[in-house]
Amino acid sequence: MDLTASAITKSSNTSFYYSFSLLPRQKREAIHTVYAFCRYTDDIVDEGTDQQSKVLRLRRWRMELGRALRGRSSYVILNQLGATARKFNIPVDHFYDLIRGMEMDLIKTRYETYDELYRYCYLVASTVGLMCRQIFGYRNDSTRDYAVNLGIALQLTNILRDIKEDAKRGRIYIPAEDLRRFSYTEEDLLACRYTPEFVNLMRFECERASRYFDIARAALGNEDKRFFFAARIMWSIYAHTLQRIKRSNYNVFERRISVPGLLKVLIAFRYLLSNTLKYSWLGRSWRPDHPSPQIE
Repeated sequence: MDLTASAITKSSNTSFYYSFSLLPRQKREAIHTVYAFCRYTDDIVDEGTDQQSKVLRLRRWRMELGRALRGRSSYVILNQLGATARKFNIPVDHFYDLIRGMEMDLIKTRYETYDELYRYCYLVASTVGLMCRQIFGYRNDSTRDYAVNLGIALQLTNILRDIKEDAKRGRIYIPAEDLRRFSYTEEDLLACRYTPEFVNLMRFECERASRYFDIARAALGNEDKRFFFAARIMWSIYAHTLQRIKRSNYNVFERRISVPGLLKVLIAFRYLLSNTLKYSWLGRSWRPDHPSPQIE
């Protein structure tokens, strides 16, 4: 991979970049490395049409990850990831879990139940939150619940936003049990039919995603908020995305719902300003890596 980890993150123009660009340098570089690993793993699955080639590439990627964690890989990004894992004490299971989640996309294009979908969302999204948790630092174990539930919320929002794009690839992430519940068929979804049944289905799915946003927010204690301000930016951007889906009356077929780049920047600076003002009254400048301020 020729690009640096930060260049990969920036070139993606994702919410990930806007959320984490304000972190201190070492943490920012670590997050960029994690993102580059996730992005490259995802690209193996999504690029090209030869399924067997993807399986072999993903298998080699897993082997190279093992080499990087034990010593040295032929992939620069994986070597950077290994160094990041050691520096921030990131459990290696999170990296392997993410690869397992990506493997699901090679062999599974339908989900019968929500429990099956939850497992997928945990592997491809909650694991990323758990990696980032180690980089942010934390005071309370409840931040694990925050990371896991925010990951579920973000992935469910991605799924609802990208229904049309996934259908073009022959993938349906909406559980079959939900399709039956609202009398909306696979054929309807693959044909991108916007019907009253689809609206009812999407309302149900969006409310489920909203609950995970609420559960995540409730899990983050006040003394951990300053460590997780970048993740809270991500929370806000994706919550805005979900609200835009609702305001469009759930018509994700007409156009891809997104949050404009300028609004992402404003959200990021709002959180930064809020945190800065919150701690500046204590008579000290604030940075996300400062220890908790103590009132004498």
